[in-house]
Amino acid sequence: MKILNIIRFSAIGCILVISSILLIDRWFSDQASSRIFDNTQATPARSIGLVLGTSKYIAKSLNPYYQYRIDAALQLYQEGKVNILLLSGDNAHRSYNEPWTMKRDLLRSGIPEQDIVLDYAGFRTLDSVVRAKSVFDANHFVIITQRFHCERALFIADRNQIDAICLSVPEPKGLAGLKIRTREVLARIKALIDVYILDMKPKFAGPKEPIEKEPIELEGPNLPT
Repeated sequence: MKILNIIRFSAIGCILVISSILLIDRWFSDQASSRIFDNTQATPARSIGLVLGTSKYIAKSLNPYYQYRIDAALQLYQEGKVNILLLSGDNAHRSYNEPWTMKRDLLRSGIPEQDIVLDYAGFRTLDSVVRAKSVFDANHFVIITQRFHCERALFIADRNQIDAICLSVPEPKGLAGLKIRTREVLARIKALIDVYILDMKPKFAGPKEPIEKEPIELEGPNLPT
């Protein structure tokens, strides 16, 4: 009987934990929905586009997460929706440099070098989003990444009093997409802990390097009144 009670309470505990995780995941999606746009035409203009870095290749194959972000950044710039692209990512060692890789591909696509800024200390989403304002003085910007990543990035932006919106780019489906989405659920739990319990800050604060030009006429949500 004692063993049955242990099993019963363990099952109830598991159900409560899983339910809480799913509720948190759903809440992340809901709190960001009004600030996420699914195409460049619908995306309000911002002076700066923040492209969140990821590896260009997985093994020897082109990473579609990377390519979709680069394509969207290029399209936003060409449509006049942003006038500076801030490329933020990991610079782990000489052979792995996310910001420089993005810059190289955007230069090849015709983006002028003076309109590209690199943040080599975007080691994780929190660093990239917070440093955009604290280091680069970006007050109104559009984040460019996949929707699930948008939702977490906008949570971080909101909790740091940052006016940001997000352009949601396509993401792979199938098993690869499922693995990434499952990992994202855990990343959201960590984001809650980082923001509300640990009060995490970027690894490198860095000196101020303002980059914002005279802004494009702003439109859309989250504008100061």
